Amino acid sequence: MVHPRSLRYLTVCLSLLALLFSAGAVEAAKRPNIILIMCDDMGFSDIGCYGGEVDTPHLNQLAREGMRFTQFYNNAKCTTTRASILTGLYPRFGKGGHLRQNMVTLGEAMKVAGYQTGLSGKWHLMKTKGYAKSKVPGGWLDRYDKTTHPYFRGFDSYYGVLDGCCNFFDPTISDPPYKRAGIRSFGHDDKAVTEFKDGYYTTDAFTDHTLGMIRSYSQNEQPFFIHLCYTAPHYPLHAKPEDIRKYVGKFKMGWNQLRKNRWERLQELGIAGENWSLSEGDSRSYDWETANKDFEDLRMAVYAAMIDCMDQNIGRIKETLKETGQLDNTLIVFLSDNGGCSEEPGGRDPNVRQPGPKDDYVAVGPAWGWAQNSPFRRYKSWVHEGGISTPCIAWWPGKVPANSINRSPAHIIDLLPTFLEIAQTEYPESYQGHELLPLEGTSMLSLLAGEHKTLHDSLAWYWSGNRALRQGPWKLVWDKGVKQWELYDISSDRCETNNLADQHPERVQQMAQDWFTWANKVELNTKAK
Repeated sequence: MVHPRSLRYLTVCLSLLALLFSAGAVEAAKRPNIILIMCDDMGFSDIGCYGGEVDTPHLNQLAREGMRFTQFYNNAKCTTTRASILTGLYPRFGKGGHLRQNMVTLGEAMKVAGYQTGLSGKWHLMKTKGYAKSKVPGGWLDRYDKTTHPYFRGFDSYYGVLDGCCNFFDPTISDPPYKRAGIRSFGHDDKAVTEFKDGYYTTDAFTDHTLGMIRSYSQNEQPFFIHLCYTAPHYPLHAKPEDIRKYVGKFKMGWNQLRKNRWERLQELGIAGENWSLSEGDSRSYDWETANKDFEDLRMAVYAAMIDCMDQNIGRIKETLKETGQLDNTLIVFLSDNGGCSEEPGGRDPNVRQPGPKDDYVAVGPAWGWAQNSPFRRYKSWVHEGGISTPCIAWWPGKVPANSINRSPAHIIDLLPTFLEIAQTEYPESYQGHELLPLEGTSMLSLLAGEHKTLHDSLAWYWSGNRALRQGPWKLVWDKGVKQWELYDISSDRCETNNLADQHPERVQQMAQDWFTWANKVELNTKAK
Protein backbone atom coordinates (compact mmCIF):
# COMPACT_ATOMS: atom_id res chain seq x y z
CA MET A 1 0.00 0.00 0.00
CA VAL A 2 1.32 3.44 -0.91
CA HIS A 3 1.83 5.77 2.05
CA PRO A 4 -0.39 8.90 1.82
CA ARG A 5 2.65 11.17 2.22
CA SER A 6 4.39 9.36 -0.65
CA LEU A 7 1.24 9.65 -2.72
CA ARG A 8 1.07 13.39 -2.09
CA TYR A 9 4.75 13.70 -2.99
CA LEU A 10 4.21 11.76 -6.21
CA THR A 11 1.20 13.91 -7.06
CA VAL A 12 3.20 17.12 -6.53
CA CYS A 13 6.07 15.80 -8.70
CA LEU A 14 3.71 14.82 -11.48
CA SER A 15 2.02 18.22 -11.29
CA LEU A 16 5.37 19.98 -11.52
CA LEU A 17 6.38 17.85 -14.49
CA ALA A 18 3.07 18.57 -16.18
CA LEU A 19 3.58 22.27 -15.52
CA LEU A 20 7.08 22.18 -16.99
CA PHE A 21 5.94 20.35 -20.11
CA SER A 22 2.99 22.73 -20.40
CA ALA A 23 5.29 25.76 -20.07
CA GLY A 24 7.59 24.30 -22.72
CA ALA A 25 4.68 23.78 -25.06
CA VAL A 26 3.45 27.33 -24.46
CA GLU A 27 6.95 28.70 -25.04
CA ALA A 28 7.22 26.77 -28.31
CA ALA A 29 3.80 28.05 -29.34
CA LYS A 30 4.95 31.59 -28.66
CA ARG A 31 7.73 31.45 -31.20
CA PRO A 32 6.84 34.34 -33.48
CA ASN A 33 5.89 34.27 -37.10
CA ILE A 34 8.44 36.07 -39.27
CA ILE A 35 7.70 38.03 -42.43
CA LEU A 36 10.80 39.28 -44.25
CA ILE A 37 9.84 41.88 -46.87
CA MET A 38 12.42 43.00 -49.40
CA CYS A 39 11.83 45.54 -52.15
CA ASP A 40 13.94 45.91 -55.27
CA ASP A 41 16.26 48.81 -56.17
CA MET A 42 14.75 51.30 -53.70
CA GLY A 43 16.96 54.11 -52.44
CA PHE A 44 17.96 54.78 -48.85
CA SER A 45 15.83 57.92 -48.45
CA ASP A 46 12.77 57.17 -50.61
CA ILE A 47 10.17 56.27 -47.97
CA GLY A 48 8.70 58.81 -45.58
CA CYS A 49 10.25 57.51 -42.37
CA TYR A 50 13.70 57.82 -44.01
CA GLY A 51 13.18 61.34 -45.35
CA GLY A 52 11.44 60.69 -48.68
CA GLU A 53 8.47 62.32 -50.41
CA VAL A 54 6.62 59.09 -51.14
CA ASP A 55 3.40 58.57 -49.19
CA THR A 56 4.18 55.45 -47.12
CA PRO A 57 1.86 55.53 -44.08
CA HIS A 58 2.08 51.80 -43.38
CA LEU A 59 5.88 51.69 -43.42
CA ASN A 60 5.93 54.88 -41.38
CA GLN A 61 3.73 53.20 -38.79
CA LEU A 62 6.03 50.18 -38.64
CA ALA A 63 8.89 52.61 -38.01
CA ARG A 64 7.01 54.54 -35.29
CA GLU A 65 6.10 51.30 -33.53
CA GLY A 66 9.43 49.60 -34.22
CA MET A 67 13.10 50.16 -34.97
CA ARG A 68 14.94 51.84 -37.83
CA PHE A 69 18.55 50.98 -38.61
CA THR A 70 20.97 53.57 -39.99
CA GLN A 71 23.90 51.25 -40.79
CA PHE A 72 22.27 48.15 -42.21
CA TYR A 73 24.18 46.84 -45.23
CA ASN A 74 23.28 44.87 -48.35
CA ASN A 75 25.48 43.58 -51.19
CA ALA A 76 24.79 46.38 -53.73
CA LYS A 77 23.19 44.01 -56.25
CA CYS A 78 19.96 42.00 -56.59
CA THR A 79 21.44 38.53 -57.00
CA THR A 80 24.21 38.70 -54.42
CA THR A 81 21.94 40.25 -51.81
CA ARG A 82 19.33 37.53 -52.35
CA ALA A 83 21.97 34.83 -52.00
CA SER A 84 23.29 36.29 -48.73
CA ILE A 85 19.91 36.95 -47.18
CA LEU A 86 18.94 33.33 -47.80
CA THR A 87 22.15 31.67 -46.62
CA GLY A 88 23.78 33.87 -43.98
CA LEU A 89 26.91 33.76 -46.14
CA TYR A 90 28.79 36.11 -48.39
CA PRO A 91 28.03 35.33 -52.05
CA ARG A 92 30.39 32.95 -53.79
CA PHE A 93 31.53 33.99 -57.26
CA GLY A 94 32.97 30.75 -58.65
CA LYS A 95 31.48 28.28 -61.13
CA GLY A 96 29.14 26.79 -58.54
CA GLY A 97 26.96 29.89 -58.54
CA HIS A 98 25.57 31.93 -55.66
CA LEU A 99 23.29 29.16 -54.31
CA ARG A 100 24.81 25.70 -53.76
CA GLN A 101 24.01 22.50 -51.94
CA ASN A 102 26.68 23.16 -49.31
CA MET A 103 24.58 26.15 -48.26
CA VAL A 104 21.30 25.91 -46.36
CA THR A 105 18.55 28.40 -47.20
CA LEU A 106 16.31 30.26 -44.80
CA GLY A 107 13.44 28.14 -46.08
CA GLU A 108 15.27 24.90 -45.32
CA ALA A 109 16.58 26.01 -41.93
CA MET A 110 13.25 27.40 -40.74
CA LYS A 111 11.45 24.30 -41.96
CA VAL A 112 13.77 22.10 -39.90
CA ALA A 113 12.97 24.37 -36.94
CA GLY A 114 9.29 23.49 -37.32
CA TYR A 115 8.15 26.56 -39.23
CA GLN A 116 5.79 26.62 -42.18
CA THR A 117 7.62 28.39 -45.01
CA GLY A 118 6.75 30.36 -48.11
CA LEU A 119 8.23 32.76 -50.63
CA SER A 120 6.41 35.18 -52.89
CA GLY A 121 7.92 37.40 -55.57
CA LYS A 122 11.36 37.66 -57.09
CA TRP A 123 13.86 34.82 -56.73
CA HIS A 124 16.66 35.57 -59.24
CA LEU A 125 18.93 32.70 -58.17
CA MET A 126 18.08 30.10 -60.79
CA LYS A 127 21.12 28.50 -62.40
CA THR A 128 20.85 27.44 -66.03
CA LYS A 129 22.11 24.07 -67.23
CA GLY A 130 24.65 25.71 -69.46
CA TYR A 131 22.72 27.01 -72.42
CA ALA A 132 20.69 30.10 -73.25
CA LYS A 133 17.20 30.59 -71.88
CA SER A 134 14.23 30.00 -74.13
CA LYS A 135 12.45 33.01 -75.61
CA VAL A 136 9.08 31.62 -74.56
CA PRO A 137 7.73 31.58 -70.98
CA GLY A 138 7.73 28.48 -68.82
CA GLY A 139 9.69 25.28 -69.25
CA TRP A 140 12.08 26.09 -66.45
CA LEU A 141 12.59 22.40 -65.65
CA ASP A 142 14.14 21.91 -69.07
CA ARG A 143 16.75 24.62 -68.74
CA TYR A 144 17.33 25.24 -65.02
CA ASP A 145 19.06 23.31 -62.25
CA LYS A 146 16.16 22.59 -59.90
CA THR A 147 18.43 22.63 -56.85
CA THR A 148 18.34 26.41 -57.29
CA HIS A 149 14.52 26.57 -57.38
CA PRO A 150 12.76 27.90 -54.23
CA TYR A 151 10.22 25.07 -54.14
CA PHE A 152 13.08 22.56 -53.91
CA ARG A 153 15.08 24.69 -51.46
CA GLY A 154 12.82 24.66 -48.43
CA PHE A 155 9.80 26.77 -49.29
CA ASP A 156 6.48 24.97 -48.88
CA SER A 157 4.80 27.43 -51.21
CA TYR A 158 6.21 29.67 -53.94
CA TYR A 159 4.74 32.11 -56.42
CA GLY A 160 6.62 34.67 -58.47
CA VAL A 161 9.23 35.54 -61.06
CA LEU A 162 12.14 33.11 -61.07
CA ASP A 163 14.72 35.38 -62.63
CA GLY A 164 15.00 39.19 -62.86
CA CYS A 165 12.31 41.84 -62.98
CA CYS A 166 9.52 41.53 -65.53
CA ASN A 167 6.65 43.50 -67.03
CA PHE A 168 4.48 44.46 -64.04
CA PHE A 169 1.16 44.29 -65.91
CA ASP A 170 1.78 41.30 -68.16
CA PRO A 171 4.83 39.09 -67.52
CA THR A 172 4.31 37.33 -70.87
CA ILE A 173 5.58 40.50 -72.60
CA SER A 174 9.24 40.16 -73.48
CA ASP A 175 11.90 42.58 -72.36
CA PRO A 176 12.95 44.85 -75.27
CA PRO A 177 15.83 43.71 -77.51
CA TYR A 178 18.27 46.17 -75.93
CA LYS A 179 17.77 44.45 -72.56
CA ARG A 180 18.54 41.03 -74.14
CA ALA A 181 16.62 39.03 -71.53
CA GLY A 182 13.55 37.75 -73.39
CA ILE A 183 10.48 36.66 -71.41
CA ARG A 184 10.99 36.18 -67.71
CA SER A 185 10.05 32.82 -66.17
CA PHE A 186 7.17 32.72 -63.69
CA GLY A 187 6.37 29.83 -61.37
CA HIS A 188 3.85 28.59 -58.81
CA ASP A 189 5.42 25.89 -56.68
CA ASP A 190 7.01 23.52 -59.23
CA LYS A 191 4.79 24.56 -62.16
CA ALA A 192 5.26 27.25 -64.78
CA VAL A 193 2.82 30.17 -64.92
CA THR A 194 2.19 31.45 -68.45
CA GLU A 195 -1.17 33.23 -68.27
CA PHE A 196 -2.13 36.37 -66.36
CA LYS A 197 -5.61 37.80 -65.96
CA ASP A 198 -6.75 41.30 -66.95
CA GLY A 199 -5.90 43.89 -64.31
CA TYR A 200 -2.86 41.92 -63.20
CA TYR A 201 -0.09 43.81 -61.38
CA THR A 202 2.85 41.99 -59.84
CA THR A 203 2.96 43.96 -56.57
CA ASP A 204 -0.67 43.09 -55.89
CA ALA A 205 -0.24 39.47 -57.02
CA PHE A 206 2.78 38.84 -54.81
CA THR A 207 0.82 40.24 -51.89
CA ASP A 208 -2.23 38.13 -52.75
CA HIS A 209 -0.14 34.98 -52.53
CA THR A 210 1.34 36.14 -49.24
CA LEU A 211 -2.12 36.77 -47.79
CA GLY A 212 -3.19 33.29 -48.87
CA MET A 213 -0.21 31.76 -47.07
CA ILE A 214 -0.94 33.78 -43.91
CA ARG A 215 -4.56 32.59 -43.85
CA SER A 216 -3.62 28.99 -44.56
CA TYR A 217 -0.68 28.81 -42.18
CA SER A 218 -2.66 30.51 -39.40
CA GLN A 219 -4.95 27.49 -39.22
CA ASN A 220 -2.05 25.33 -37.99
CA GLU A 221 -0.20 25.32 -34.67
CA GLN A 222 3.28 25.83 -36.12
CA PRO A 223 4.56 29.38 -36.66
CA PHE A 224 5.34 30.54 -40.19
CA PHE A 225 8.21 32.19 -42.03
CA ILE A 226 7.34 34.10 -45.21
CA HIS A 227 9.82 35.88 -47.47
CA LEU A 228 8.06 38.47 -49.64
CA CYS A 229 10.23 39.85 -52.44
CA TYR A 230 8.61 42.74 -54.30
CA THR A 231 10.02 43.74 -57.67
CA ALA A 232 8.93 47.35 -57.06
CA PRO A 233 10.39 49.84 -57.72
CA HIS A 234 12.83 48.11 -60.11
CA TYR A 235 12.45 49.18 -63.73
CA PRO A 236 10.52 48.98 -66.04
CA LEU A 237 8.66 51.97 -64.60
CA HIS A 238 5.14 50.53 -64.53
CA ALA A 239 2.44 51.85 -62.20
CA LYS A 240 -1.31 52.30 -62.02
CA PRO A 241 -2.59 55.63 -63.41
CA GLU A 242 -4.38 56.50 -60.15
CA ASP A 243 -1.13 56.08 -58.20
CA ILE A 244 0.90 58.06 -60.74
CA ARG A 245 -1.48 61.04 -60.60
CA LYS A 246 -0.61 61.60 -56.93
CA TYR A 247 3.00 62.43 -57.81
CA VAL A 248 3.01 64.16 -61.20
CA GLY A 249 4.54 67.61 -60.76
CA LYS A 250 6.09 66.86 -57.37
CA PHE A 251 9.62 66.28 -58.65
CA LYS A 252 10.21 69.40 -60.75
CA MET A 253 12.66 70.65 -58.15
CA GLY A 254 15.20 68.31 -59.78
CA TRP A 255 17.60 65.79 -58.33
CA ASN A 256 19.98 68.26 -56.70
CA GLN A 257 17.24 70.02 -54.74
CA LEU A 258 15.58 66.70 -53.91
CA ARG A 259 18.79 65.53 -52.28
CA LYS A 260 18.98 68.72 -50.21
CA ASN A 261 15.34 68.44 -49.14
CA ARG A 262 15.82 64.85 -48.06
CA TRP A 263 18.99 65.73 -46.21
CA GLU A 264 17.10 68.27 -44.14
CA ARG A 265 14.33 65.78 -43.33
CA LEU A 266 16.84 63.07 -42.41
CA GLN A 267 18.27 65.44 -39.81
CA GLU A 268 14.81 66.37 -38.52
CA LEU A 269 13.86 62.70 -38.20
CA GLY A 270 17.01 61.89 -36.23
CA ILE A 271 18.23 59.40 -38.85
CA ALA A 272 21.29 61.44 -39.81
CA GLY A 273 24.00 61.37 -37.17
CA GLU A 274 26.43 64.14 -36.28
CA ASN A 275 29.02 62.42 -38.46
CA TRP A 276 26.82 62.73 -41.57
CA SER A 277 26.98 65.42 -44.23
CA LEU A 278 25.48 65.86 -47.69
CA SER A 279 27.88 64.45 -50.27
CA GLU A 280 28.20 66.59 -53.37
CA GLY A 281 28.17 65.70 -57.07
CA ASP A 282 28.16 62.50 -59.07
CA SER A 283 30.22 61.84 -62.18
CA ARG A 284 27.31 60.16 -63.99
CA SER A 285 24.51 62.57 -63.07
CA TYR A 286 22.83 64.75 -65.70
CA ASP A 287 22.50 68.53 -65.78
CA TRP A 288 19.03 69.47 -64.51
CA GLU A 289 18.90 72.84 -66.28
CA THR A 290 19.11 71.30 -69.75
CA ALA A 291 16.90 68.28 -68.97
CA ASN A 292 13.35 67.75 -70.23
CA LYS A 293 11.72 68.54 -66.88
CA ASP A 294 8.28 67.11 -67.67
CA PHE A 295 9.80 63.79 -68.69
CA GLU A 296 12.13 63.66 -65.71
CA ASP A 297 9.30 64.55 -63.33
CA LEU A 298 7.16 61.76 -64.81
CA ARG A 299 9.96 59.20 -64.46
CA MET A 300 10.23 59.91 -60.76
CA ALA A 301 6.45 60.16 -60.34
CA VAL A 302 5.99 56.63 -61.68
CA TYR A 303 8.82 55.39 -59.49
CA ALA A 304 7.15 56.97 -56.44
CA ALA A 305 3.81 55.44 -57.43
CA MET A 306 5.38 51.98 -57.47
CA ILE A 307 6.59 52.45 -53.88
CA ASP A 308 3.21 53.89 -52.87
CA CYS A 309 1.44 50.78 -54.22
CA MET A 310 3.86 48.55 -52.33
CA ASP A 311 3.09 50.42 -49.12
CA GLN A 312 -0.64 49.98 -49.71
CA ASN A 313 -0.04 46.24 -50.00
CA ILE A 314 2.00 46.15 -46.80
CA GLY A 315 -1.09 47.64 -45.16
CA ARG A 316 -3.08 44.68 -46.51
CA ILE A 317 -0.59 42.31 -44.89
CA LYS A 318 -0.96 43.91 -41.48
CA GLU A 319 -4.74 43.82 -41.79
CA THR A 320 -4.69 40.11 -42.65
CA LEU A 321 -2.38 39.38 -39.71
CA LYS A 322 -4.91 41.16 -37.50
CA GLU A 323 -7.85 39.25 -38.99
CA THR A 324 -6.11 35.91 -38.39
CA GLY A 325 -5.04 36.74 -34.85
CA GLN A 326 -1.33 36.72 -35.75
CA LEU A 327 -0.50 40.41 -35.58
CA ASP A 328 0.85 40.55 -32.02
CA ASN A 329 3.02 37.47 -32.51
CA THR A 330 4.73 38.41 -35.77
CA LEU A 331 8.12 39.95 -36.48
CA ILE A 332 8.14 42.04 -39.68
CA VAL A 333 11.44 43.10 -41.20
CA PHE A 334 11.49 45.43 -44.22
CA LEU A 335 14.53 46.39 -46.32
CA SER A 336 15.77 47.05 -49.85
CA ASP A 337 18.14 44.76 -51.76
CA ASN A 338 20.47 47.59 -52.81
CA GLY A 339 20.58 51.34 -53.31
CA GLY A 340 18.68 53.29 -55.93
CA CYS A 341 19.53 52.19 -59.46
CA SER A 342 21.48 54.20 -62.06
CA GLU A 343 20.91 51.79 -64.95
CA GLU A 344 19.18 53.20 -68.01
CA PRO A 345 18.53 50.51 -70.65
CA GLY A 346 17.13 52.06 -73.82
CA GLY A 347 18.30 55.56 -72.94
CA ARG A 348 16.34 58.64 -71.84
CA ASP A 349 14.90 60.09 -75.04
CA PRO A 350 11.51 61.61 -74.07
CA ASN A 351 10.40 61.43 -77.71
CA VAL A 352 10.39 57.61 -77.63
CA ARG A 353 10.16 56.76 -73.91
CA GLN A 354 6.93 56.78 -71.89
CA PRO A 355 7.14 55.92 -68.18
CA GLY A 356 4.09 54.20 -66.71
CA PRO A 357 2.18 51.95 -69.15
CA LYS A 358 2.92 48.29 -69.83
CA ASP A 359 3.92 48.85 -73.47
CA ASP A 360 7.11 50.76 -72.70
CA TYR A 361 10.29 50.06 -70.75
CA VAL A 362 11.82 53.01 -68.88
CA ALA A 363 14.20 53.44 -65.93
CA VAL A 364 14.96 56.47 -63.75
CA GLY A 365 18.62 56.76 -64.81
CA PRO A 366 21.75 57.78 -62.89
CA ALA A 367 20.74 61.28 -61.74
CA TRP A 368 17.55 60.19 -59.98
CA GLY A 369 19.20 56.93 -58.92
CA TRP A 370 21.90 58.94 -57.16
CA ALA A 371 19.36 61.29 -55.56
CA GLN A 372 17.35 58.38 -54.18
CA ASN A 373 20.27 57.55 -51.88
CA SER A 374 20.68 61.02 -50.42
CA PRO A 375 22.86 61.93 -48.60
CA PHE A 376 25.23 59.14 -49.68
CA ARG A 377 27.48 58.68 -52.68
CA ARG A 378 26.76 56.39 -55.64
CA TYR A 379 24.03 53.77 -56.12
CA LYS A 380 23.33 50.14 -57.00
CA SER A 381 26.38 48.13 -58.18
CA TRP A 382 28.77 50.56 -56.47
CA VAL A 383 29.95 49.92 -52.90
CA HIS A 384 30.11 53.43 -51.54
CA GLU A 385 27.41 53.93 -48.92
CA GLY A 386 24.76 54.78 -51.52
CA GLY A 387 25.05 51.35 -53.07
CA ILE A 388 25.13 49.21 -49.93
CA SER A 389 23.14 51.11 -47.25
CA THR A 390 19.54 49.98 -46.95
CA PRO A 391 16.60 51.41 -45.05
CA CYS A 392 15.74 48.64 -42.60
CA ILE A 393 12.71 48.54 -40.30
CA ALA A 394 12.05 45.88 -37.66
CA TRP A 395 8.58 45.68 -36.06
CA TRP A 396 7.80 43.20 -33.29
CA PRO A 397 5.20 44.21 -30.68
CA GLY A 398 6.51 44.02 -27.13
CA LYS A 399 9.98 42.95 -28.27
CA VAL A 400 11.43 45.75 -30.42
CA PRO A 401 11.47 49.17 -28.69
CA ALA A 402 8.97 51.51 -30.31
CA ASN A 403 10.17 54.51 -32.32
CA SER A 404 13.81 53.52 -31.80
CA ILE A 405 16.85 54.11 -33.98
CA ASN A 406 19.77 51.68 -33.94
CA ARG A 407 23.11 52.92 -35.29
CA SER A 408 24.97 49.61 -34.92
CA PRO A 409 26.42 48.25 -38.17
CA ALA A 410 24.68 45.06 -39.31
CA HIS A 411 24.53 43.10 -42.56
CA ILE A 412 22.06 40.93 -44.45
CA ILE A 413 24.16 37.86 -43.59
CA ASP A 414 23.02 38.45 -40.00
CA LEU A 415 19.33 37.81 -40.71
CA LEU A 416 19.49 34.01 -40.99
CA PRO A 417 21.26 33.49 -37.63
CA THR A 418 18.88 36.00 -36.05
CA PHE A 419 15.83 34.12 -37.26
CA LEU A 420 17.33 30.80 -36.17
CA GLU A 421 17.86 32.14 -32.66
CA ILE A 422 14.27 33.38 -32.60
CA ALA A 423 13.16 29.93 -33.79
CA GLN A 424 15.19 28.37 -30.93
CA THR A 425 17.32 26.25 -33.21
CA GLU A 426 20.97 25.99 -34.22
CA TYR A 427 22.64 26.41 -37.59
CA PRO A 428 23.22 22.86 -38.86
CA GLU A 429 26.65 21.49 -39.75
CA SER A 430 25.14 19.43 -42.56
CA TYR A 431 21.90 19.25 -44.51
CA GLN A 432 20.57 16.40 -46.67
CA GLY A 433 23.97 14.74 -46.77
CA HIS A 434 25.93 17.89 -47.63
CA GLU A 435 28.47 19.42 -45.26
CA LEU A 436 27.62 23.11 -45.02
CA LEU A 437 29.88 26.12 -45.25
CA PRO A 438 30.32 27.67 -41.79
CA LEU A 439 27.88 30.47 -41.05
CA GLU A 440 29.36 33.95 -41.62
CA GLY A 441 26.54 36.05 -40.19
CA THR A 442 25.97 36.81 -36.50
CA SER A 443 22.63 36.99 -34.69
CA MET A 444 21.45 40.55 -34.23
CA LEU A 445 18.67 39.65 -31.78
CA SER A 446 20.36 41.80 -29.14
CA LEU A 447 20.17 44.78 -31.51
CA LEU A 448 16.44 44.18 -31.97
CA ALA A 449 16.11 44.33 -28.18
CA GLY A 450 17.70 47.79 -28.22
CA GLU A 451 21.39 47.10 -27.59
CA HIS A 452 24.07 48.93 -29.56
CA LYS A 453 27.22 46.99 -30.39
CA THR A 454 29.48 45.89 -33.24
CA LEU A 455 28.75 42.40 -34.56
CA HIS A 456 31.68 42.03 -36.98
CA ASP A 457 35.36 42.87 -36.96
CA SER A 458 35.25 43.13 -40.73
CA LEU A 459 32.69 43.37 -43.55
CA ALA A 460 33.49 43.12 -47.26
CA TRP A 461 31.81 43.79 -50.60
CA TYR A 462 32.31 43.26 -54.31
CA TRP A 463 30.33 43.79 -57.47
CA SER A 464 31.35 44.46 -61.07
CA GLY A 465 34.83 45.78 -60.31
CA ASN A 466 33.81 47.81 -57.24
CA ARG A 467 35.30 46.73 -53.91
CA ALA A 468 35.03 47.70 -50.25
CA LEU A 469 36.14 46.57 -46.81
CA ARG A 470 35.01 47.96 -43.48
CA GLN A 471 36.94 47.34 -40.27
CA GLY A 472 35.58 49.21 -37.27
CA PRO A 473 35.30 52.87 -38.27
CA TRP A 474 37.56 52.48 -41.31
CA LYS A 475 36.21 51.80 -44.78
CA LEU A 476 38.35 51.10 -47.83
CA VAL A 477 36.67 51.60 -51.22
CA TRP A 478 37.72 50.93 -54.81
CA ASP A 479 35.55 52.65 -57.43
CA LYS A 480 36.02 51.04 -60.84
CA GLY A 481 35.75 54.49 -62.42
CA VAL A 482 38.48 55.96 -60.21
CA LYS A 483 40.70 52.85 -60.12
CA GLN A 484 42.44 53.56 -56.83
CA TRP A 485 41.78 52.85 -53.16
CA GLU A 486 39.98 55.46 -51.10
CA LEU A 487 39.93 55.42 -47.29
CA TYR A 488 37.24 56.91 -45.05
CA ASP A 489 36.74 57.18 -41.30
CA ILE A 490 33.04 56.32 -41.10
CA SER A 491 32.87 57.33 -37.43
CA SER A 492 33.45 60.97 -38.40
CA ASP A 493 32.55 60.88 -42.11
CA ARG A 494 29.67 58.51 -42.80
CA CYS A 495 28.97 60.00 -46.22
CA GLU A 496 32.54 59.48 -47.51
CA THR A 497 33.44 63.07 -48.35
CA ASN A 498 37.03 63.14 -47.00
CA ASN A 499 39.43 60.61 -48.57
CA LEU A 500 42.22 59.83 -46.08
CA ALA A 501 44.17 57.35 -48.20
CA ASP A 502 47.22 59.60 -48.57
CA GLN A 503 47.39 60.19 -44.80
CA HIS A 504 47.27 56.47 -43.94
CA PRO A 505 49.13 54.51 -46.64
CA GLU A 506 50.00 51.62 -44.29
CA ARG A 507 46.36 51.16 -43.31
CA VAL A 508 45.37 51.22 -46.98
CA GLN A 509 47.95 48.56 -47.77
CA GLN A 510 46.90 46.29 -44.90
CA MET A 511 43.19 46.63 -45.58
CA ALA A 512 43.71 46.04 -49.28
CA GLN A 513 45.55 42.84 -48.44
CA ASP A 514 42.67 41.82 -46.15
CA TRP A 515 40.19 42.49 -48.94
CA PHE A 516 42.12 40.22 -51.34
CA THR A 517 42.21 37.50 -48.68
CA TRP A 518 38.42 37.74 -48.47
CA ALA A 519 38.13 37.82 -52.27
CA ASN A 520 40.00 34.53 -52.54
CA LYS A 521 37.70 33.00 -49.91
CA VAL A 522 34.59 33.90 -51.95
CA GLU A 523 36.21 32.64 -55.18
CA LEU A 524 36.73 35.93 -56.96
CA ASN A 525 39.17 35.88 -59.87
CA THR A 526 41.10 38.90 -58.64
CA LYS A 527 43.86 38.48 -61.22
CA ALA A 528 41.50 39.76 -63.87
CA LYS A 529 40.01 42.54 -61.75
